[in-house]
Amino acid sequence: MTVLAYILVAFYVATLTYILLFCLLEFHLLMQYKRHYWRGGLPEADDMDEEEELPFVTIQLPIYNEKYVIARLIDRIAEMDYPKDRFEIHILDDSTDETIDIVREKVEEYQAKGFHIAQITREIRTGFKAGALKDGTQYAKGEFLAIFDADFMPRRDFLKATIPHFKDEKVGVVQTRWEHINEDYSLITRLQALQLNVHFTVEQQGRKAGNYMLQFNGTAGVWRRETIDDAGGWEADTLTEDLDLSIRAQLKGWEIVYLEKFDSPAELPVDMNGLKSQQFRWMKGGAETARKMLPTVWRSNLPLGKKIHATGHLMASTIFVFVFATGVVSVPVLFAVNLLDVNMAYFSYFLISLLSIIAVYYVGNVQAALKKESYAKKFFKFLVLFPVFLSLSMGLSLHNTVAIIQGYLGKKSAFIRTPKFAITGKRENLKKRTYRNYRLDWTTIFEGVLALYFLLAVIAGIYSNNTAFIFFHLLLTIGYGTIFFYTLRHLNLK
Repeated sequence: MTVLAYILVAFYVATLTYILLFCLLEFHLLMQYKRHYWRGGLPEADDMDEEEELPFVTIQLPIYNEKYVIARLIDRIAEMDYPKDRFEIHILDDSTDETIDIVREKVEEYQAKGFHIAQITREIRTGFKAGALKDGTQYAKGEFLAIFDADFMPRRDFLKATIPHFKDEKVGVVQTRWEHINEDYSLITRLQALQLNVHFTVEQQGRKAGNYMLQFNGTAGVWRRETIDDAGGWEADTLTEDLDLSIRAQLKGWEIVYLEKFDSPAELPVDMNGLKSQQFRWMKGGAETARKMLPTVWRSNLPLGKKIHATGHLMASTIFVFVFATGVVSVPVLFAVNLLDVNMAYFSYFLISLLSIIAVYYVGNVQAALKKESYAKKFFKFLVLFPVFLSLSMGLSLHNTVAIIQGYLGKKSAFIRTPKFAITGKRENLKKRTYRNYRLDWTTIFEGVLALYFLLAVIAGIYSNNTAFIFFHLLLTIGYGTIFFYTLRHLNLK
């Protein structure tokens, strides 16, 4: 029994150490981010010279069954403040429902208005989004390719804000920051925004400031066509084709420009099952890309610091595996430390992880000042939402761990796109939308079991007067319980 107790405590310390290293890497990006602004930020690109012949741009819209949002997107693209004869719109339409007819009508409408617009379809959805982009590129006439997912509502000045950066011949990609048109719809959307705000401030801008590898986020960005060709083109062997191509392009010497101050509005998933499908794709795709690209990164001649941050970037999703393991093993550890008479003060050093993440999320959501809100309002929102975010992130760790393990093991699965419903107002009814035929799976059931498991741990801690882990176990109880509740609530079983 004593040997088992030592093994449990050692394993627990190992998982906490990994989490600590991850958090310190995030904190280092925070330092780079702050240093970026202490230095006055990066110089802006020159304004577009209207007298010069503007480069021809192909705007690609890869879609699959998006009947609620596709018309809105096409209308917004047609409003671009860019000469009509200097860009074309290609809807890469893999749809199998009435979306095809909606797109056809929109294409006919805008062709009659003199736009260069086409609907490109495929009989077989080979390679999913990566396959659509690869297939669509052969029809593109543009020197630059702008890409938008169906739920985006790009600004009219998008091309004028991004294209001038390509005057630097080393620039292969320009990525803009995602903004959230339905952030205040529900608790789920607010918590997603909290996390994405960090990625699009501290992480992206911090990597740029530190001269580390960035990523194209799959949408709301522009590629130099030559960059795509030089990097080997779109490949469908991972579920995050955007991250994969970004790494390959940067290893070829191309640079990514990130525009933190320029926003591209988009819709966040509004139901738990949609969020889970998105998380599964991102987590599994991240693991697949790490498996594929890490050996190449470490064989390259990149500086050591750049390799370390590239590794942290590619393995970022793996943090959920360790969060899940830490939570599950913490319950028997509760009794093991009593058996071994371990001084609980030693575990307090790992609070550095929590303090680091608090600092990162505070800056990304309060100090970044990307929304026109008072400091008091932003701070209060952060104070309320961050503990809930922490809890629900723990609650998602089982679901994400399954995705990550599948990714590292090389188990292939389809690209399940996250349906969007054009829901922005609180009064709009999700139940009236289709695309919601989800099934109850074993992970959801197990999330309910884990909620009870950690609730019993809280009760056991109180009963035994060992409350060292009670706050941690309470967060886990709430996290798994909330994920379980919302998953069941948003199911639409046939």
